[in-house]
Amino acid sequence: MEIKATVQIGKDGITEGVINEIKAQLKKRKIIKIKFLQNADRDNFREKIKNLAERSNADILEIRGFTAVLKKR
Repeated sequence: MEIKATVQIGKDGITEGVINEIKAQLKKRKIIKIKFLQNADRDNFREKIKNLAERSNADILEIRGFTAVLKKR
């Protein structure tokens, strides 16, 4: 099943608001897709996704390009 990106990260990057939104969505959906837009800072993308997953108490299911799928622990 194709999941649409429910969280998009832009030029402001990863903020507390983004973390809170990811936590809220994981409570509702258990699986979410996060996409880094073209205007986002994509340097060290995998490290940023690992940090996001750790801070939001989630596991990384898949990383493709600049998109990641997280699952609630």
